[in-house]
Amino acid sequence: MTTLALGPSWLDPDHLISTFGVAGLLVVIFAESGLLIGFFLPGDSLLFTAGLLVTTGKLGTPLWLVCILVAVAAVAGDQVGYLFGRKVGPSLFKRPDSRLFKQENVEKAHEFFEKYGGKSLVLARFVPIVRTFTPIIAGVSRMNYRSFLVYNVIGGTLWGVGVTLLGAALGKVAFVNAHIELILVAIVLVSVVPIAIEYLRARSKNKKAGTEAAVQDAAGLPGGRRRHAKR
Repeated sequence: MTTLALGPSWLDPDHLISTFGVAGLLVVIFAESGLLIGFFLPGDSLLFTAGLLVTTGKLGTPLWLVCILVAVAAVAGDQVGYLFGRKVGPSLFKRPDSRLFKQENVEKAHEFFEKYGGKSLVLARFVPIVRTFTPIIAGVSRMNYRSFLVYNVIGGTLWGVGVTLLGAALGKVAFVNAHIELILVAIVLVSVVPIAIEYLRARSKNKKAGTEAAVQDAAGLPGGRRRHAKR
């Protein structure tokens, strides 16, 4: 099976699994699920490739065992991320020179969890980068741990087992085996669609707010950004 390099060769899913086996797969899934340093790891394509390799006989571990181990690694990674956010996160967010960790983001995250509840944890599982930071933000905003644990297990299982089984199912299709590099590219593109949509939505919202502020400023209405000098 040939794959298209989507980055450094050591990040290629086929190379990772062929070199490090199931142990390497579990380490990557654990790291991407809740460690800050794991946000760039290829979780989706790695799970898909693992399922495909099991189906084609290139990975000797039974599919049911791979699914169980993957789910455990995903859930465990989120647990570490949550605990990190709860213990260390607040101090990071209070740093005045921090661009990534800001108290404003903590407040927004808390409001987000209050509004959408546990389903936000499940949905975040299927969005690269977001799934790495979500448990950390949940810990920082001190989301109820019992609720976090329940939805973490649900999300981790649906994502880990679901994507692996998808790879196993499609691995039996001749077209997929012949064009695996295109399939992996498609997985990456589809997974970043939610990020692109949210970015465009936020950009449009900020632009609209800026326009309204400019209008208020020009009209001298409350809320405008003009500050008149005192006489």
